[in-house]
Amino acid sequence: MADVVDSDELLRRIQRARACAAREERALRSGDDPGAGGGSGSGDTEARRVAYEVVLRVLDEILTPGRRGVRD
Repeated sequence: MADVVDSDELLRRIQRARACAAREERALRSGDDPGAGGGSGSGDTEARRVAYEVVLRVLDEILTPGRRGVRD
């Protein structure tokens, strides 16, 4: 990553990443996951949903520190 970005661009990139993670998590939660083929994929889908949930929590903390209660 050779690009040098200012803080405004970094904030925009984080916000876009958060919006993308929120869309993916909603799709997984609603069962609209195109990668889920049924069968053993349901465990994979749940793992992906939890991963996106964690990513959202981390990005929320970066964007708005202290807004959510931090869990240990």
